[in-house]
Amino acid sequence: MAKAYNDKEIWFFTGSQDLYGEETLRQVAEQSTEVAQTLDASAEVPAKIVWKPVLKDSDSIRRAMLEANSDDKVLGVITWMHTFSPAKMWINGLKALQKPLLHLHTQANVELPWDSIDFDFMNLNQAAHGDREYAYLATRLGAARTTVVGHVSNPVVARRVGTWVRGAAGYNAVQNLNLVRFGDNMRNVAVTEGDKTEAEIRFGVSVNTWAVNDLAEAVEAVAEADIDALVAEYEHDYDVVEELRAGGERHESLRYAARQEIALEAFLGEAKAMAFTTNFEDLGGLKQLPGLAVQRLMGKGYGFGAEGDWKTAVLVRAAKVMGEGLPGGASLMEDYTYDLTEGKELILGAHMLEVCPSLTTTKPRVEIHPLGIGGREDPVRMVFNADAAEGAVVVSMADMRERFRLTANVVDVVTPPADLPHLPVARAVWSPRPNFNVSAESWLAAGGAHHTVMSTAAGIEAFEIFAEIAGTELLVIDEETTRRNFAQQIRVNQSYYRLAQGF
Repeated sequence: MAKAYNDKEIWFFTGSQDLYGEETLRQVAEQSTEVAQTLDASAEVPAKIVWKPVLKDSDSIRRAMLEANSDDKVLGVITWMHTFSPAKMWINGLKALQKPLLHLHTQANVELPWDSIDFDFMNLNQAAHGDREYAYLATRLGAARTTVVGHVSNPVVARRVGTWVRGAAGYNAVQNLNLVRFGDNMRNVAVTEGDKTEAEIRFGVSVNTWAVNDLAEAVEAVAEADIDALVAEYEHDYDVVEELRAGGERHESLRYAARQEIALEAFLGEAKAMAFTTNFEDLGGLKQLPGLAVQRLMGKGYGFGAEGDWKTAVLVRAAKVMGEGLPGGASLMEDYTYDLTEGKELILGAHMLEVCPSLTTTKPRVEIHPLGIGGREDPVRMVFNADAAEGAVVVSMADMRERFRLTANVVDVVTPPADLPHLPVARAVWSPRPNFNVSAESWLAAGGAHHTVMSTAAGIEAFEIFAEIAGTELLVIDEETTRRNFAQQIRVNQSYYRLAQGF
């Protein structure tokens, strides 16, 4: 499977005009090339930064934006006004642009050469007001963008540009996402429902259903040699309990889990899909609810939602792409139960089977236990604790009729305060910011879903950029949240997003 950033590019556009003459424009090109190369060389920036010739007039700007739109390699564009680029030249280009936009407010030099500065230097280095002219026009047009300020040699600037690239890549991933639903969503559940047509309009994701028995047929058709190879991989990579190992009394259950993984990955490959859902109420001819197979596929970058929850599967896939190459991971998650010890409140999150092993650096244990629902054989699953991680995030997507709402809580994942010897699932324990009471009350007020993506790699800023690019609502609960301010934000957002939709 191709890595998310291997063939992707960010195009770097520099604004100027013909007024300054060839010598100045040559220096503009040289210095803007250096800025682009500095960003491209930064380990913080995951995609290739491609410098493009300096833009000096309305027609070349419009054509450059149209070219960026039409090139599938391009995740987004960076713009910088090195000199003064009269902003009316940018009207048609910004109106035409359909890719994510970052406005970089920088300059070629760090310090001013106080003892030698002259007006030639001033003419060449005018970003301080050239970018303000450009930003006025972008604001007047309502152009969605991220603005980053500072010299590109500053690690903070490179990190923020890199985070924007990740947000743009997450958006790109869902813009081109096929999502397979095996069956429908869990009966009578409200929040897993949603408008799939509106989701394709807003995010680009194509959500469609396949019969679960189509998958069951693929499972039965898997070759024994392929199962042998994958089972050997399991026994090498994980701490597989004796009863599941070769010669164990329940080894066939592990082989069936391998059958499911091979069939699922092949099925998704044929559908050109990078996300999927299952539902324990609709298993057809499957002997087990897929557990280990789902965990492994999430570990390979696939988005997943349980009980038909396609919206969470979209978020998991976006988080996988945004966090690729960073420490940590991303997984389907669900708030399950609380420790309400005063002043030490914690949330224990898990799911029936499907928590991704990217959340841990320890060796997971592969076990088999009864499920109690679904009416099938005992499923195989990995069991582990998520690694401790400060500044992680849990994010849900809910359909609010005229819009989708993302609700995000910044959390600190902690080591469980005691062993969990009788809990036969993978899990995470976290302390929500700013505290348990404000977090839970705000989440409930927002109507946040009970299924989430937990990301310990991509953080809140990447999701903020993702939401801004997609033009969708994001409510953030973090260390600065108060009940009063959050309630006011909900009211303001309801007015804003309804007005922004038009009549």
